[in-house]
Amino acid sequence: MTQQDEKWMREALREAQAARAEGEIPIGAVVVWGERVIGRGHNMTERLHDATAHAEMIAVTAATQSMGGKYLEGCTLYVTVEPCPMCAGALNWSQVGRIVYGAPDPRRGYSLFTPSLLHPKTVVEGGVLADDCSALMLEFFKSKR
Repeated sequence: MTQQDEKWMREALREAQAARAEGEIPIGAVVVWGERVIGRGHNMTERLHDATAHAEMIAVTAATQSMGGKYLEGCTLYVTVEPCPMCAGALNWSQVGRIVYGAPDPRRGYSLFTPSLLHPKTVVEGGVLADDCSALMLEFFKSKR
């Protein structure tokens, strides 16, 4: 884990905290190109009444609009929790170059179902600030019970 990875994951954690403040499951994501955030998002499934409004989907949409095209080959997605299969499929289609996630998702993470959902050239690294990312999720669900 590099200092840059920690820096950008902290940006994703800020998005996750915004989701929590809105009563959403606290997952956040940022898409980075070079030294710049070109897309950011957090879960908005409750606000938008849309099961597909995951942090990754919103961040990828913002990033592709910023880039002016549908591919994110030279970009890195930082997300606080391992992407689900739906998001992994979208990340495949966008050809994101690298995915860095914080906490694994042992119930709904894409790797549990089919790791081949991602583009073959996509590099994946998990566990960046995993304790911080996991704690945010645990606190959220504990408060709901």
